[in-house]
Amino acid sequence: MGTARKLSTSRRPVTLGQAVIAYLTAPDGPESAATRRVYGGTYRALLAALGPDAAVGDLTPADLGEWFASRWADARPATWNTNRGALRSLLRFCEMQGWIASAADLTRGTGHRKRSPDRSRALSRADIDQLLAREDASLRERTFWRLAYESAARSAELLALNVEDLDLPNRRARVARKGGSADVITWSTRTARLLPRLLKGRTTGPVFLTERRARVELPPGDIDQDSGRARLSYVQAEQLFKAASGGATLHQLRHSALTHLAEDGMSAPMLMTKSGHTSITSLARYARPSAEALARWEAEHDPARRR
Repeated sequence: MGTARKLSTSRRPVTLGQAVIAYLTAPDGPESAATRRVYGGTYRALLAALGPDAAVGDLTPADLGEWFASRWADARPATWNTNRGALRSLLRFCEMQGWIASAADLTRGTGHRKRSPDRSRALSRADIDQLLAREDASLRERTFWRLAYESAARSAELLALNVEDLDLPNRRARVARKGGSADVITWSTRTARLLPRLLKGRTTGPVFLTERRARVELPPGDIDQDSGRARLSYVQAEQLFKAASGGATLHQLRHSALTHLAEDGMSAPMLMTKSGHTSITSLARYARPSAEALARWEAEHDPARRR
């Protein structure tokens, strides 16, 4: 957050509903649309539990701790920490405005949870091969999944692609990475064969489209002007992949691609370029060889095998 600006208030106590609106609309509030969306979900749950008319100055650690623990007691550490961060950000904002005495005191019962390393997120190569070869999947899904695996790009980056971004002869495309930086992704032969079939001569508009015409008004850039179909959303793409894969996520598809590239000997700098990571630390959990690769190594280097 940037420098806080103290907002003018009346003599009446500031309510929880007013505080949420003030924070979300303040210049120093959540910066990205994605952050606003995530934080908004936390605040809706808070308002539903404590009421929008509750005075911010009357909140107690017991009120917030009891609500937070009951709401997210069974959540994974990442979910717990995300919602905790949203609550703490709101309360720090209230503290800066002088509406509460101490944000830290109010959240002392909602400690940070340590994330347990998940070492089984990568799908096996056999699972990937079977999934990408499914005959019952549509051409759009097969193209999207294949491109996601071969490019190792984030699904949101691929869904944002327009036909104009593609360089089909050179098997590459311009993408906007996480954070907005411009970058280039590449792919291999199988994706190169599928993309022209999917596009059917289209030269503009979103690469991945919905099956039907858009039912609501959308920005022109998210509509194919000839067919009226809309850009495929992440939510729908995720649902389709989960249904086809038996519950795996699109993030696991990217994770699998990077893991398999690391197993094949791709260097860390090349992996960072491939994936768009800017930190070797954040890349490390993807580049860890799988149990499948470890078993292959053991078999290949088993002393008994050499006899």
